[in-house]
Amino acid sequence: MTESIIQLENVTFAFPDNKAVLDGLNLSFHSGDRAGLIAPNGSGKTTLFHLIMGLIKPSSGTIRIFGRTVHEEKDFITVRRRIGLLFQDSDDQLFSPTVLEDVAFGPLNLGKSKKEAVAIAEATLSSLNLGDFRDRITFKLSGGEKRLVALATIMAMQPEVLLLDEPTTGLDIDTQQQIVEILTGLDISYILISHNMDFLARLTTTIYTMMNGKIRVDETAQLHPHYHLHQHGAYPHQHKHDHEQEL
Repeated sequence: MTESIIQLENVTFAFPDNKAVLDGLNLSFHSGDRAGLIAPNGSGKTTLFHLIMGLIKPSSGTIRIFGRTVHEEKDFITVRRRIGLLFQDSDDQLFSPTVLEDVAFGPLNLGKSKKEAVAIAEATLSSLNLGDFRDRITFKLSGGEKRLVALATIMAMQPEVLLLDEPTTGLDIDTQQQIVEILTGLDISYILISHNMDFLARLTTTIYTMMNGKIRVDETAQLHPHYHLHQHGAYPHQHKHDHEQEL
């Protein structure tokens, strides 16, 4: 039996206007899992990640992370040390003047000395083939470059699990491929939120879908030879050909 990492039982979350986003949601995620999460906008995907990280609290239900029930802010201190969250907007994650300072911030926050944090940051950038980014000004980076640096800030904290929220949105093909290569080379569990079917097909072994505030696994999903993932009705979409994009 693999270690249980994330366990949500009958979790409900509603915004102040009483609109329920999650309604009796159950999720079981274990060590070694590499899962994709695909669902329409507004279905609660990002909300789910924020609940796991303790950024918001559920209206009801139980959340267990690494076998422990978490509820109060103090409960999530360890969670945030062991699980890395890539925000949907990289600008929410990057705030230091230079790339090196941004990547070193996490290790510093974990109690490393400045020398140790810089060494970790440099090693992380090098491992992601971003060594040349060391002294670049963060706000001058392109969208794709910010995405890669945001990922580096997470990896510098040496997480055991990754939650990646739309990691390829707005990225060119080369940068998407770079992220695929990075994730493929990691021995780590993760959940990817994405609308990119090919991306999920290349990196995940399980696909979750969300509907009516609940989450489920489509265990019958099959990969086509062209790496398109068909959900057998769990997530309706249209097939397009020639130069048309697939929805």
